[in-house]
Amino acid sequence: MVVSHLSDLYRHRNLIWALAWGDFKLRYKNSVMGYFWSLLEPLLMLVILYLVFSNLMRIEVEYYQLFLLLGIILWNFVSRSTSMGLNAIIGKPQLVQKVYFPRDILIIASCITAILMSIFESVVFVLFMAYFDIPLSIYVLVTPVILILLFVLAIGLSLFLSALNVFYRDVQFIWAVVLQAGFFATPILYPITILPEMLQEILLLNPVARLLIEARKTILYASAPSVENLVYCGIWAMVILMAGYVIFRKFEPRFVEEM
Repeated sequence: MVVSHLSDLYRHRNLIWALAWGDFKLRYKNSVMGYFWSLLEPLLMLVILYLVFSNLMRIEVEYYQLFLLLGIILWNFVSRSTSMGLNAIIGKPQLVQKVYFPRDILIIASCITAILMSIFESVVFVLFMAYFDIPLSIYVLVTPVILILLFVLAIGLSLFLSALNVFYRDVQFIWAVVLQAGFFATPILYPITILPEMLQEILLLNPVARLLIEARKTILYASAPSVENLVYCGIWAMVILMAGYVIFRKFEPRFVEEM
């Protein structure tokens, strides 16, 4: 059944791309600055957060500007993909009600749109890397693995959230609060080593936190990734994806009548 569904998704790959690219262009339609907002948003966040945490809170981390910017970009992807994904079904009622296609296409397309936005944001990060003349090591080749795991996590969460959001609209508001709390509970603004060991263990239960740490190690600090962390995140990514898929498929037949 899963193999058949994957084959069905592959046959609809052009539709997935058309939806993803269409949503991406729509976000900047009639905007004077257009795609430049994708570059400006993380840069503004970086400036504000850097001034606060490097000066007022005295966090001393090597290449803290890039440490912070990478955290912002990766967290923005998780936040955007799940926020857009949970609204993917209720946001296109006419398409869902009148045209038959695998409904999870809408969730996958939303996550791809989030990737496109993150690619634009990454331009700022690359420019900063060049400015600070940070050398890349062979460990940077692990970066695609980290990004794929984040993408799988985002799809799994979005499948689960989007299905529940059709029936319980409170989900979108609850998730917004969870994301706000997660921004500070994930080591985006600070190195996790400044926390007590017990609190570190609790925060590291979150696979996004581990992936963020591994991304910084491999890209910024030329350190070998932790195989244990990658395996842990890979297992959780597959568990969340399968759980999200099962729940989505269970509720999918009732989407049309509920909308």
